[in-house]
Amino acid sequence: MKFFFLILSCFIAGAVGAQITDSSFSLVKTYKGDIAGAAVDNLDNLYIISSTGQVKKFGPKGDSIGVFNGIRNYGKLTAIDVTNPLKPLLFYKDFSNVVILDRFLASRSSLNLRKYNILQPSAIGLSYDNNIWVFDTYDNKLKRLDEAGNLLLQTDDFRALFNQSFAPQKIINENGFVYLADSASGIFVFDNYGTYKRKIPLKNWGTIDVTNGRIVRLSKDAIVVYNPVNFSEKSFAFPSSFKPYLHSFTTSNKLITFSQDSLRIYRIGY
Repeated sequence: MKFFFLILSCFIAGAVGAQITDSSFSLVKTYKGDIAGAAVDNLDNLYIISSTGQVKKFGPKGDSIGVFNGIRNYGKLTAIDVTNPLKPLLFYKDFSNVVILDRFLASRSSLNLRKYNILQPSAIGLSYDNNIWVFDTYDNKLKRLDEAGNLLLQTDDFRALFNQSFAPQKIINENGFVYLADSASGIFVFDNYGTYKRKIPLKNWGTIDVTNGRIVRLSKDAIVVYNPVNFSEKSFAFPSSFKPYLHSFTTSNKLITFSQDSLRIYRIGY
């Protein structure tokens, strides 16, 4: 959910496989403006984060839906989670703040995690029940909080379980599983109740997402899809006509690529 400024610099193992053709790679939308980050939800709403930390939301037709301007109150924006379009989450790591918005980007509430004894949060993410997952590197525990800050669940100290410390940069709750994604250590998978299931040894990624149980990440010239069930990996090369910007990420069927003043959304078929 660092803010995933989505730099396409990760090393991807394996040879490039299938080619994404021009016919299956179509431009859907463009945006011009001040862009430091972006996100797209499952209703195709676009969120633009400016260099000052302002967040703007646009509908599928480009209509303006809302603006969040709480820039001075919380510090630098680290991440945005738009898993639920009705409840976007903003994470301000430096000051341990989570801001909960409504569908129009008005502030519903905010949590100073330190007040709830979460001293070093490294990542947050929306949980399956619309509460909030937080990983605290201070005690190496995954925790689930409600909107009022009440602790609903916490795991044991991961150092005892894995004999190592790690600090995930992203938490994804998808299809009954919680994925703690750490670019340096891999992806640790749990169920919705915090029970450890497996480790997926994918490292050194720049952007990552989970779609229908498959791990999707990017190289500078391909989309790479890993299936943890059969341990297979497929790479889908971009068509020769495509030149991505420096920053890119994927959703279930789209690729978003942007520079500091221009963004493009492509629908992809692979």
